[in-house]
Amino acid sequence: MNRLEEISASVVAHRSELADAEFRAAWRAWLEEHCDVQMLRPARRLAGAPLKAWLRKLNVHGWRAPGWPREHGGMGLSFAKQLIYREELERLGVTRWLDLGETLLGPMLMRHGTQEQKATLLPRILDCSDFWCQGYSEPNAGSDLASLRTTAVRDGDDFIVNGQKIWTTFVQDATHIFTLVRTGRYERRQQGISFLLIDIETPGITRRGIRNIAGDSEFGEVFFDDVRVPSSQLLGTLDEGWTIAKSLLEFERTSIGSPFLADLALKMLNSLAERCGIADDPVFAARMKGFASELDVARLLYADLCGRFVAGEKLDSEFSMMKLVSTELFQRTAEYAVEVLTPYQAGHHDQPTRVLFEELNHLYLISRPVTIFGGTSEVQRDIISRSLLAV
Repeated sequence: MNRLEEISASVVAHRSELADAEFRAAWRAWLEEHCDVQMLRPARRLAGAPLKAWLRKLNVHGWRAPGWPREHGGMGLSFAKQLIYREELERLGVTRWLDLGETLLGPMLMRHGTQEQKATLLPRILDCSDFWCQGYSEPNAGSDLASLRTTAVRDGDDFIVNGQKIWTTFVQDATHIFTLVRTGRYERRQQGISFLLIDIETPGITRRGIRNIAGDSEFGEVFFDDVRVPSSQLLGTLDEGWTIAKSLLEFERTSIGSPFLADLALKMLNSLAERCGIADDPVFAARMKGFASELDVARLLYADLCGRFVAGEKLDSEFSMMKLVSTELFQRTAEYAVEVLTPYQAGHHDQPTRVLFEELNHLYLISRPVTIFGGTSEVQRDIISRSLLAV
């Protein structure tokens, strides 16, 4: 048995204790063994049955939930090891995945859940018995989330929920939805909002898919018509869900603010430019240096802010800055790639080059909404300016 096999066999539950280099080697070896060709498309995102199968495989092999504490079934990794975990996925070009139960709901359950909620729900997230989607945005209440209109009225031991959510990622695959609802009326709109956990098969819930610009069916809308939800499914305190919502958005921004997609777009642009014979053009080379410099800044900003967040610092406008920098750089890089490479796309290319063009086109399409979801660029600039001007 070699050293990596010994690691896998004997310290699955204690990878957090490995030296960083040893941890990187073990994670890299596992990925290279278990990622087939379909798992090496970083411009795409896993969904449906393949996503759940991948998450279960990670869980069985002890590679699930790198940021969760070990007492809750996670890996308990330091921030440095969490960065290594992500770096190895990016290095190999592993297909991206999104698990809102792990990345968003789990940390909120650990902070605000009852002992019963934590004991019941956290293990079911890890083994994919429950797969969660996020019910935040509504028509006319996206970036201005405090304007939400979905209501939950107390009726004995239940809430009766009515309303609509939209742009709900993976709603078609979900078994449950965590959602914000209006439970009270106060002078401040942020008050009177509560955080409910709902089984999506509950009578009165209707789901309808939305196909996005890239042709994927990741989004959907959810309708609640007199949906009866047990009061035990309230997370946190009644009418104080805005506190949880803000905490959750901080975790969301650490994902949305990652410069990974900007990096991927730049790598694809570089590779195709070489294949098409334009890499040495001086104008092109100058633009590439500019993008590379911006990417270095985005990486440093991301690492710094995530490290401060993990250390417990309260960040708001800084997260807005991170989201703004990374998403706009991604969008501009993808736009330039399509602009400069479109004249060469119709040429007689080999199969790998044709696939690379296909992936670049997909990347361009998914770059279009990144400055909208998670808070528009305009909203992020408003948050930054209010912080700087103290108004």
